This record gives sequence, structure tokens and C-alpha cells, in this order.
Amino acid sequence: MSRRASKRLDLAVQYACKCEGLPLRTDFVRWARAALTGGAQVTIRLVDLDEGQALNSEYRGKAYATNVLSFPYETEPLLMGDLVLCPPVVAREAAEQGEPLAAHYAHLTVHGMLHLRGWDHENEGDAQAMEDKEREILAALGFPDPYAA
Repeated sequence: MSRRASKRLDLAVQYACKCEGLPLRTDFVRWARAALTGGAQVTIRLVDLDEGQALNSEYRGKAYATNVLSFPYETEPLLMGDLVLCPPVVAREAAEQGEPLAAHYAHLTVHGMLHLRGWDHENEGDAQAMEDKEREILAALGFPDPYAA
């Protein structure tokens, strides 16, 4: 079987944030794999607010911590990249949206994996297509529509 055809996922999870309610590595594997079409080597790093803000400032020019950052390195023949999640932001957003924490982590993991695959949401058409794909993947995982009002 070619590397492209394989759905093998090598996933490292770095727990750099001593936060409560963090998903297990097995959760991240399940969510990331659901967003794949081929194989991947991905690292997910969970960071505190300071590191999240520093990375968002350096790479996006934004002076605040964001929920997820995606750093794709290669998409062919094997998807390779890093996702950075900021648990304090994820937890705050989940509470504000009245969403279970696990559902929000699943959504952001799928969202980040789609970014690693080259999906974007810079314009309305691309954003709608990406949201539709997220809904499809999350429904297959048993999670509700994250964009439902």
C-alpha cells in the first residue's frame, strides 16, 4: 500500500498546559483520524495563555491567545504538521457557547486538521465549504453541529 493510500496516523500530544478537563490522546487520535483522507504525522500541543498569545502574535500578528493554530509542513505524499490548542481559550469558548468541552475540543481538532489539509475560510464560499465538511465529520463522530444557533 502506498503512503498516500494509508490512513496511518502518527500523533504526538504534548501536554504543556496544566489545565483541567484535557482530552486523552486517544480522543485526539479519533478526532484527527476522522478528518484525514490519507496518512499523517501530526503533533498536537496544548499550551497555556502566555504561549498561545506568543505564538499567535508571532505567526498571525494578533496580540491574544486563540483557540487553535495550524502549522502545515507537507500535504503530499503524507500530511505533516502541528496543531496548537490553548485549553484556557477552548474552555472559555465552550462555556460561553453552552457546548460540552469534549465537543469543542473535537470541533477544533477537526477544524485544525482540515487547515493542515489545505482547507481555508478566508472568503465566504470557502468558509461555508469548510463548515459543511466540519459538520459532516463531527456528525459521523456523534457530535452536534457546532455552528447551530
